[in-house]
Amino acid sequence: MSRSPLLTPVRMGSLDLPNRVIMAPLTRQRSKQPGNVPYELNAAYYAQRANAGLIISEAVQISAEGQGYAWTPGIHSAEQIEGWRKVTQAVHDADGRIFLQLWHVGRISHPLLQPDGAAPVAPSAIQAKAECYVQEPDGSSHKAPTGMPRALKTEELPRIVADYAKATRNALDADFDGVEIHAANGYLLDQFLCSDSNQRTDAYGGSLENRVRLVLEVVDAVIDATGDSGRVGIRISPMGTFNGVDDADPRETFSHLLRELNSRGLAYVHVNRPDWVGGVYEGFDSLLETLRELYDGRMIIAGGMTAESGGQAIEDGLADMVAFGRPYIANPDLVQRIKTRTEWNEINPSTLYGGAEEGYTDYPTMDQSAT
Repeated sequence: MSRSPLLTPVRMGSLDLPNRVIMAPLTRQRSKQPGNVPYELNAAYYAQRANAGLIISEAVQISAEGQGYAWTPGIHSAEQIEGWRKVTQAVHDADGRIFLQLWHVGRISHPLLQPDGAAPVAPSAIQAKAECYVQEPDGSSHKAPTGMPRALKTEELPRIVADYAKATRNALDADFDGVEIHAANGYLLDQFLCSDSNQRTDAYGGSLENRVRLVLEVVDAVIDATGDSGRVGIRISPMGTFNGVDDADPRETFSHLLRELNSRGLAYVHVNRPDWVGGVYEGFDSLLETLRELYDGRMIIAGGMTAESGGQAIEDGLADMVAFGRPYIANPDLVQRIKTRTEWNEINPSTLYGGAEEGYTDYPTMDQSAT
């Protein structure tokens, strides 16, 4: 029985990974309230999955303004930093490695989630065709259409960049091994990248160079904050339309971005396949090949991957590592299951978001199933 390419070690930026199986960022909405603070339950969840070559945390808001869903954790308060230390210590004690994903949702939010009930912010005042999860003052919760955003003023953008840098320093203070910049899935940085959501006429809109500007400013600020570009990754979703974004020419947009990232020496670029939400977009495989040829560094791909397709992507040179999302929810021992070619647990979709232990830390490992 040949060994899966997923199980071979790899050097990624400043880290040596024992395998190429990455735990993808997964929003689970289980932070402690009030304050969106990580706690012992989250530490147990991540420690169970420390067999991954690298864990990328759930998306974590860099500021109160960056929140778009109830009960998601932040990295902008002292209590949150201390809570994340419990997580990183548990992962490190289990011989794992973990990056924090830096998140600003932009327009994918609602006044109920914003400080002082303000409007969400965005590149342009265009409401997203999307929903977010909100909690009413009486404690009830429900999905709601995203609020009408206001366009960020040009003079506000240095503050946004500074928020990413401060969140990076906070993540390092919480003992994360590095950070991933979330520039995918229709959130703030993706909104700047995509031509339909960015209708600005200043230096951050219009031309391709302008639309990419904020992303590159954030990348450079985050690298400066870490002092080590090998501990910084970025996630992108070319051709993705999740949260109502669209780009007129994703091949041009993301090819330009990756050419610019080549000089930054990042740990990796993490490419999210559009079929992760159920669609298959014609032309993506060709685009991925183009991006792989353009980019000189390590590349992670994610979205609907299996052990077989992930191993093949590594063999074919399309990726250096493969990220698994929902499989890691239901299979805390995913690496061992890949190694032994054991069947994977099925996910319980009713327990994906919110709640406590059920559907979070109670999925059985192979050993537990055997007994």
